[in-house]
Amino acid sequence: MNFDLIIKNGTLHSSQKSWQEDIGIKDAKIVKLAKFNDDELNNAGKVIDAQGLDILPGLIDSQVHFREPGLTHKEDIAHGSKAAVLGGICTFFEMPNTKPATTSVEATQVKVDIAKETSYANFGFFIGASGKNLDELVKSQDMVGCSGVKIFLGSSTGDLLLYDTDKLVEIFKTLDCHISVHSESEERLHANVAIRDNANGDVHAHYKWRDAQTALESTKMIIEVAKKAGRKVHILHLTTKDEIEFLKDQKEHCTIEVTPQHLTLFAPDIYDKIGTLAQMNPPIRTKDHTNGLWEGLKAGVIDVFGSDHAPHTLEEKDQPYPASPSGMPGVQTMLPVMLTHVEAGRLTLEDIVKYLAENPAKLFKLNKGFIQEGIDADLTILDMNKRFTIKNADQASKVGWTPFDGMEVQGTPTYTIVSGQVAMDHGKAIKVQAKPIVRGK
Repeated sequence: MNFDLIIKNGTLHSSQKSWQEDIGIKDAKIVKLAKFNDDELNNAGKVIDAQGLDILPGLIDSQVHFREPGLTHKEDIAHGSKAAVLGGICTFFEMPNTKPATTSVEATQVKVDIAKETSYANFGFFIGASGKNLDELVKSQDMVGCSGVKIFLGSSTGDLLLYDTDKLVEIFKTLDCHISVHSESEERLHANVAIRDNANGDVHAHYKWRDAQTALESTKMIIEVAKKAGRKVHILHLTTKDEIEFLKDQKEHCTIEVTPQHLTLFAPDIYDKIGTLAQMNPPIRTKDHTNGLWEGLKAGVIDVFGSDHAPHTLEEKDQPYPASPSGMPGVQTMLPVMLTHVEAGRLTLEDIVKYLAENPAKLFKLNKGFIQEGIDADLTILDMNKRFTIKNADQASKVGWTPFDGMEVQGTPTYTIVSGQVAMDHGKAIKVQAKPIVRGK
């Protein structure tokens, strides 16, 4: 057999172990793990010598907002996916709060078709639940390139909102596919709105308006919906110690995501430092909540990391609060930021594999996330000896900024392999033929 690509001399990682083996890739699959001889190496289409490098299964970012169509002045699939591969991400799942909102199979297919032409990384797109489009949600379940259904329980960026428990139970009972939720109580947001309206430009009001109880009430509600429907729900960007305490006994009903922002940044410090650039939904909270998320991670409550890459331009962000929009970039910086926690001893590379490869692949039923024969040839290759500083100027996102500007990190993605093709080589993104995800049963 002549291989399309052989990666030799690297250290391979799963969530359970690390080991030495060469990787043979053909037709976008890992087809052989072995020590290859000279004939095999000489006949391969390409050989990467990964001596001294760490090889992870291709990392998956299961929550990004790439803004196309309708909001492409601040991001599009081309720029967002380029940022992804520069950050070692091989596959992304994009959210439906575009303009118009992605609430039909037809609108989802439009995104898939754009991504086939412009994306640097493999891709999937969420269809949004509006409360009036159950037929479209049902039709989307077996669609190539559709990663599942997204529900906004509290109003965020865009027009999608659904907080009617009867409609939620109907959706949950009807669908077999993955359902992700943004969990904030719309009722409490309305009740607390005076905090926002009387902020007088002070962005610190953001995490006081969208307080911990706002998140907890919504999360308790959606767990009851999941129980009534007899199925699991995936709770995105969890932010509070209160939810961790509640959900640790509810794991049979849910899976949970946290972001690098909520594990790394905290109030009031980050708002003092970067102002409205720190504004996102749910908000960056005080240090006790950051600590609570880490405790939840240690206790096994958390399942995946996601970036919630949600860019807005500096001009938009420069408006006085609350006119400033919520959201920040993150797909390019997620892995480097999490590697700072590896350096600090809070995580291991095996944890990175667990939360950014294996668990997302299992959750979305993908033929990805592992370095095994027969698995899709998506790989993230790291140089853990290289130290660098995250800079606004290096960001591929259209908005050109990051809340982590100036952070020094130890370890950097060196190659990103997407469907057996080199999509990033030492900081240079390379356009490859990316593929839509196919969910298993």
